Amino acid sequence: MSTSAASHLPPAYPERAAWGTAGKLRAWQASALEAYLTERPRDFLAVATPGAGKTTFALRVATELLDRGEVQRICVVAPTEHLKTQWAEAAAKVGIRIDPRFANAQGRHSRDFDGVAVTYAGVASKPLLHRARTEAARTLVILDEVHHGGDALSWGQAVRDAFEPATRRLALTGTPFRSDTAAIPFVRYEMDAEGVLRSSADYTYGYADALRDGVVRPVLFLSYGGTMRWRTKVGDELEARLGEPLTQDVTKQAWRTALDPAGDWIPSVLRAADKRLTEVRRHVEDAGGLVIASDQRSARSYAKQLREITGEAATVVLSDDAGASARIEEFAEGDSRWMVAVRMVSEGVDVPRLAVGVYATSTSTPLFFAQAVGRFVRARRRGETASVFLPNVPLLLGHAGSMELERDHALNRKESDEDQLWSEEDGLVAAAQADEGASDDLEGSYEAIGSDAEFDHVLFDAEQFGLGGMPGSEDEDDYLGLPGLLEPDQVATLLRERQKTQVGRGGGRERAEAVSAHRALAEHRKELNKLVSAYAQKKGQPHAVVHAELRRASGGPELATATSEQVRERIDTIRRWFVGRR
Repeated sequence: MSTSAASHLPPAYPERAAWGTAGKLRAWQASALEAYLTERPRDFLAVATPGAGKTTFALRVATELLDRGEVQRICVVAPTEHLKTQWAEAAAKVGIRIDPRFANAQGRHSRDFDGVAVTYAGVASKPLLHRARTEAARTLVILDEVHHGGDALSWGQAVRDAFEPATRRLALTGTPFRSDTAAIPFVRYEMDAEGVLRSSADYTYGYADALRDGVVRPVLFLSYGGTMRWRTKVGDELEARLGEPLTQDVTKQAWRTALDPAGDWIPSVLRAADKRLTEVRRHVEDAGGLVIASDQRSARSYAKQLREITGEAATVVLSDDAGASARIEEFAEGDSRWMVAVRMVSEGVDVPRLAVGVYATSTSTPLFFAQAVGRFVRARRRGETASVFLPNVPLLLGHAGSMELERDHALNRKESDEDQLWSEEDGLVAAAQADEGASDDLEGSYEAIGSDAEFDHVLFDAEQFGLGGMPGSEDEDDYLGLPGLLEPDQVATLLRERQKTQVGRGGGRERAEAVSAHRALAEHRKELNKLVSAYAQKKGQPHAVVHAELRRASGGPELATATSEQVRERIDTIRRWFVGRR
């Protein structure tokens, strides 16, 4: 930076030279910076796991390009209004002046700033304005969470139109995969060995790498099941247990029933999560918790329940406005226990003290799940752990078990029918969340009656611990009471020790036999559900009607409480029906 230029910097902004050497960067940031400066490409995609420090890397690139005169202006494109402010504050610490309040109506930004921060939505509303601004000066465009450029055809095209003239484009993401196949602007795609076009990153720093380096925390997933009861739109009352083999429709309704604030599942899980938070705070005094809700009505109800549990008001973040940003910042800088939010805290928001989470949303895509878990993994010192409480839904447990897998955005990947159905469901939920008082658009198709929660197991490093533990028992307390400061290998060791203790309390062989019986029953139920689905399709009847007829013909209680013998009898009965014997 020249002396004349530096003399115009306001006192609030430090010299950009304050960066010093690359030695102040984390190893991966220094390596990525070297890769960037060696090639100096027009487009560069950096994929780094949430919590690894993508913002710091990007700002270092920006200072290098500004100081060398290769660019004159910075434009940061972020997903939300809150992240615009977060970028501006981070940039200010290294002497880059970013205006987060720039609006399209202004057209130009003040000469006091080196650039602006805008949202993808803002760019999409006036792409030609941003194109003119990009053409007016040599510009570095930083595309934060660039996968948002594929959110809609109009958004993607707007980003292309606006920033095609840019001198440099730096794309960042922690979650490069998507559930759709819309191309992301300025991302390079290459054909893999299977003939699938996949996004190609210029630098990748994954969760496994960051965990090994102590940059992120290890995550324990605590899964809770239980019995759910609801009434369908045709008046049938159904009952199912989370975690058992169910049809997709039944799983969705059971899952939404679990999240219903009027049931017992949510308050039970919130009490368990708060108990875990108390244990973590014995070692990390300012550790905080976050509940991610499906909609704003539920968020308010969860906050009320947390106040009853803890005696302390929770911070509630309902919408992406200036007041919400202030509440997030106040929570981040304080030491209160809980924050409850809908979607805006799931991506990019930096609250390093978050250590315990409750995934109380019906959003199911791997992208959203990874973003949500990313809020809890940022490490401040070695030994910190993260704990995330989940409904016992196979889809979510699958996401949790694959956290260390590297996944790319595939353009011509063929989606399974199940992926497509879950993705469509998430779209409806997202639409509902846009309304201040909205809840799930699908609620009209059923009515929640009741629910209860049961501790099921802990998932760590793709291994399960605590299977068969009873809720409120010593087993559950053992896992909730894990110390808040542990290295990853210590976590695994302690989990194995507590698993051994749990089996010993259950009498060893007796517990193993009980688990085997449970799995056998689950397989029988899975087989019956497949047969019912096929028969219902053949006869053009709802699944619930077929189940009811089977129960009348074979006797016994509802499927959720039927014994293995009763389930096998129903299997034999429906097989006879297929060949015309009643």
